[in-house]
Amino acid sequence: MGTLYIVATPIGNLEDMTLRAIRVLKEANAIACEDSRVTRTLLNKYAITTPTVIYHQHSASGAILKRLERGDDIALVTDAGTPGIQDPGGRLVREAISAGVKVVPIPGASALTVALSAAGINADAFYFLGFLPKKQGRQTLFSEMAGLDVPIVIYESPMRVVKTLKDIEQYLGNRQVVVARELTKKFEEIKQGSATELIDKFSRQKPKGEFVLIILPAI
Repeated sequence: MGTLYIVATPIGNLEDMTLRAIRVLKEANAIACEDSRVTRTLLNKYAITTPTVIYHQHSASGAILKRLERGDDIALVTDAGTPGIQDPGGRLVREAISAGVKVVPIPGASALTVALSAAGINADAFYFLGFLPKKQGRQTLFSEMAGLDVPIVIYESPMRVVKTLKDIEQYLGNRQVVVARELTKKFEEIKQGSATELIDKFSRQKPKGEFVLIILPAI
């Protein structure tokens, strides 16, 4: 029986790789990745020649599980960050555990912890929701969020961030929000403001990059 390694990769800056992660990627029999073109950029930087296999939200796990069962070591990566966090890798991990495969985490970057660490807020406790539903259940979820008294962390795309900020203003009030985007990249920005201020900012300035929003509790 082989081992499934859960390997965190950089969320932006390719230098944010651990020595252990590089070694595991070099030694594995194959690397399961979402998009081989994205992963190849990282592999080329560190002269990693391990072959890749595609695994994403529409993939079946059968072929990878068979390889693990016959003794291959597989390294699972996502396009950026830690596999299984708002990522289809979680399904493969569950199925591997059910099949008796050894699962070993190789820790590293995660947009969630990176944003919280630099937000300048009390993050002793927080509530993580990942990407919010686009339609069904969205209003109900915001109603539930209103009763939480800890920071709420969500992910958002640049195309929908203004809409989400408007929903925050509508359902939660003019809360303070920390916006973190382009984390670890050249144009990294971490900014706190009221929902109203941030709506104005990103309505005038076209949003770019993936966003982490940290909604602070009502005062």
